[in-house]
Amino acid sequence: MGYCARCPGGGGTLVLSNYRAPSPWVRMASTVQPNLTSSHPVAPPCRGMGSHCRSLPVTLRVGSLEEGNASLDHEATWLIGHTQHITFSDIWEDAGELYVDAVLHVPCKYLRQQGGSGHCTAYGFDGPAPRRYSRPDQPRRLDRDRFLIVENRRTTVRALRPPLRGLPVLDGSNPCALAPCRTADNLRGAACCRDLQIEIMCTRQQVRLEALVRSRRSPYLCKVERGGDFSIEAEVISACSYLDDDGVGCSLHGRQRADGRPAKPDLCSDWPEKKQGLHPGCVFASRSRRPG
Repeated sequence: MGYCARCPGGGGTLVLSNYRAPSPWVRMASTVQPNLTSSHPVAPPCRGMGSHCRSLPVTLRVGSLEEGNASLDHEATWLIGHTQHITFSDIWEDAGELYVDAVLHVPCKYLRQQGGSGHCTAYGFDGPAPRRYSRPDQPRRLDRDRFLIVENRRTTVRALRPPLRGLPVLDGSNPCALAPCRTADNLRGAACCRDLQIEIMCTRQQVRLEALVRSRRSPYLCKVERGGDFSIEAEVISACSYLDDDGVGCSLHGRQRADGRPAKPDLCSDWPEKKQGLHPGCVFASRSRRPG
């Protein structure tokens, strides 16, 4: 996946620019050097506190256009569903790749706040608490049968009717309903639906952007690795908005798109090989419980 950073606008309102025309944010990410020396050698080069202390605008790669709409629609629907700590903006394509602009609402690990005041433990900056980016509502289930999904590489609202009869599931019930699985923040239940791997467009020259990503507060953003010359990968805790009211079931389960494809993203039904990549407490850690 490929991504690019965009420049934050004034007044806390999210403004994302296209990475094909380098924005002030991109130039700053690769060229700005700090005036002060940090006591933390891995701290990002910062001149002061700002919105980057609370949130980080990025561009996320969805996939290659060569995969086709059938695959990309599922991948994009799955990605934009994880809205708990991510605000998603435009989906767009360039040079054979599909991207989505986003803001990661994960604070910097060096930020400390008390009331309306903020303090940077890396550089010693003090001042008013940094402003938040605006966080508009991002409903994915609009009412009982209407959902916002990705279709033909664009977000759209569709009526997705449930099956006439409930679909059978393992053991006659949802095997995950009482599972003690947990994410890295130790919250239990529906762990697979509450964290995700993302790919952030960030070239090797965007030193500041990479440092800002790596300085996010763990475990809400962690396991940052450079995937190549143009992007870095990370794990983010951000629950899916397609979760049902019980916080475990999927509201897309059993529903179909107009062309007969399942509305539920394919990768929600794909399980890691053997015991790799499973959350602690996952019911499918036992191979006898694995679907298929």
